[in-house]
Amino acid sequence: MKWEKLKDIVDNSIKWTRGIYQNASRGKLIEFNSNKITACYYRPFYKLYIYFSKELNETRYQMPKIYGETGQCENRMICYANNEQTPFLLMSIKNLCDLNFCARGSFCLPLFIYDKEGNPQENITSWALELFQTHYKNQEIKKEQIFNYVYAVLHDPKYRQKYEQNLKREFPRVPFYDNFEQWAKLGKELIDLHLNYETVEKYPLQRIDSDNAKIPKAKLKADKAKGTIQLDDNTRLENVPCEAWEYLLGNRSALEWVLDQYKEKTPKDATIAQNFNTYKFADHKEHVIDLLCRVCKVSVETVRIVQALHNLSPILE
Repeated sequence: MKWEKLKDIVDNSIKWTRGIYQNASRGKLIEFNSNKITACYYRPFYKLYIYFSKELNETRYQMPKIYGETGQCENRMICYANNEQTPFLLMSIKNLCDLNFCARGSFCLPLFIYDKEGNPQENITSWALELFQTHYKNQEIKKEQIFNYVYAVLHDPKYRQKYEQNLKREFPRVPFYDNFEQWAKLGKELIDLHLNYETVEKYPLQRIDSDNAKIPKAKLKADKAKGTIQLDDNTRLENVPCEAWEYLLGNRSALEWVLDQYKEKTPKDATIAQNFNTYKFADHKEHVIDLLCRVCKVSVETVRIVQALHNLSPILE
């Protein structure tokens, strides 16, 4: 049967792509493998699970080289987006990510790449290493330090301001700053914060509960001026520090990314809305409160480190 004719008889419990239609028309079976289920960043500070398979994922681009064929190889990656519509933003991650993770058309810079046998290879070239070692007259510089250095420079407020227009349309170019070790050290602090946001110490936000509604309606709205987050009719968080809102990824703060992703929404796709829209904020409320406390801590610490980068930067304002 031609794949075009299968469209009228398929089961809509999965998303049928052109590739799946073609496999079905050839009678090709797909064997389930639980090892292919892995965590995936859908948006900043928001993970889902994905079944990572060449048969079911229509376009995987270079991701098998970055995280292996099953998507579970250990790695670190600088994910950034630059376009005319969105301010430059980036985040370090350690799992697969959506194509539009940061914004429309995100780019990924991994620390390692993997061959077909699953062997890791350093993604920073020996040419780049020699360039850094020669410039700084230091043969002890390691490739991972360069990775950390780049992450720090890309967070430098002065760098972003001076090269704002370039960052909208070009691949970022990294200058040689003095105090390489200090930049690499601060970059590592940022990477560790952003990679491990789920386990960092929680910021002590104050939780206020009431019994205003038996079935509270989800709100997930922030009041930056008051330093509060209204989760639903019965619960709000208070004492959100002002600096927590200053950590921006594009046009949103990290806290706002979390709030937006956990809102109850009606899917545009009628089939999904009718058959699969079972999400309720109440089922995830405690997890969201825990996550907000941790992301708040990450935000405050990021702002502190970015201020240190600002003070260290040689670029004149």
